[in-house]
Amino acid sequence: MNNEKQNKIISRLLIIAIMIFTLSILEMNGQANEWPCFHGADRTNRSNETGLLKTWSDGGPSLLFTISGLGEGFNSTSIGGGLIYTAGKTGDQSWIFAFDMNGKMVWKKPSGLPWKVTVSWASSYNGPRSTPTYDNGVVYHLSETGKLTAYKSKDGSVIWTRDLPKDFSAEIPMYGYAESVRVEGDNLFVRPGGQKGYQACLDKRTGKTIWATTGISGDYGYSSAIICDFGGYHQVLGSSNTCYYSMDASTGKLLWIVDFKNKYEINCSDPIVYNDYVFITSGEGKGCMLIKQKKTANGISTEKVWETELMDNYFGGVLLYNGYLFGCGSDARGWYCLDFMTGKQMWKTNGEGSLTYADGMLYLYDVRGNMKLVRASPDKFERISEFKAPKGGEGPYWAHPVVCGGRLYLRHADKIFVYDI
Repeated sequence: MNNEKQNKIISRLLIIAIMIFTLSILEMNGQANEWPCFHGADRTNRSNETGLLKTWSDGGPSLLFTISGLGEGFNSTSIGGGLIYTAGKTGDQSWIFAFDMNGKMVWKKPSGLPWKVTVSWASSYNGPRSTPTYDNGVVYHLSETGKLTAYKSKDGSVIWTRDLPKDFSAEIPMYGYAESVRVEGDNLFVRPGGQKGYQACLDKRTGKTIWATTGISGDYGYSSAIICDFGGYHQVLGSSNTCYYSMDASTGKLLWIVDFKNKYEINCSDPIVYNDYVFITSGEGKGCMLIKQKKTANGISTEKVWETELMDNYFGGVLLYNGYLFGCGSDARGWYCLDFMTGKQMWKTNGEGSLTYADGMLYLYDVRGNMKLVRASPDKFERISEFKAPKGGEGPYWAHPVVCGGRLYLRHADKIFVYDI
């Protein structure tokens, strides 16, 4: 082979290598600029972004824009396919919205009848709870009254819809459906909480039922599905109001149940999985527990590693970072850091709310709208910066914060405030 041919081959190989490298960078950037579902693609509530601000001015980071007109709602924000998604209730209708990355509305579609308050103490809890889930050009959303719909992300046209109470013989939960559905591969996992299916797996393309499992004790649990692998099983983890459970994600076979309930029998927080271990928590004084999964001849068993009344998280969420748990308590009021393997309290400070993680920092969004930037360390509680988010309406600040694409998204009632971080 002469030198000219060798040079041509080398040049072509270099071009191919550059193209592959460029495409991989573009793919990584695309993933970094997406937060496709509640608590992120892997449901750990940890962003992989870096290069974010390590301190803010007294008034907080720069406000890029405000999205208005959402109505009532406590759901969070998802980002995918170049659009921002959320939901809200105005009048007697619940809606799902899509906005471009500058906050301009692209489409708005009805998502089902709103949940009607049946208990006096929940009279101000109106609006959707479920965060939309984006996957490959489709957005999935579960309304408070159990209407599950798949929309084309570009224009909001409906692909399919299911009526969970009707299809699975279920009653609408006391506080309305609140789960943010999980999509994995061709499967969509959802909890109808019905006699014909407490937990279900649907074909994400058609909405048809793949499997539906009963036999779970208790009534509806308000957590969202977590996917994990252990003991040769691909598992889907969820909750009822009296327990947490695991099922075979392929068949719906029940693998284990751990009884766990608070005095009002309401479980809201998602479990956290690390290796063989599963962390669960519940508010109203129940506390939290770490369990260990063990493979047996017949499947999987569980044993308690530790349990404490500390950090009895209600619905603000808990996250795991570098072997430590961060979250707030309900009756055990305050923000906590606990050692994951022992349950030992590392620090505690005043406050209550929801949180997320990015670039070595915790973003603590309390129920009064105060946003704190805190170092994610077990050594001590170290608040770096703080500001007060504007009001978007009435009621507590319950929607979980999102960090995505160098931005901080804060929802309150009718508005989403988008900050440059």
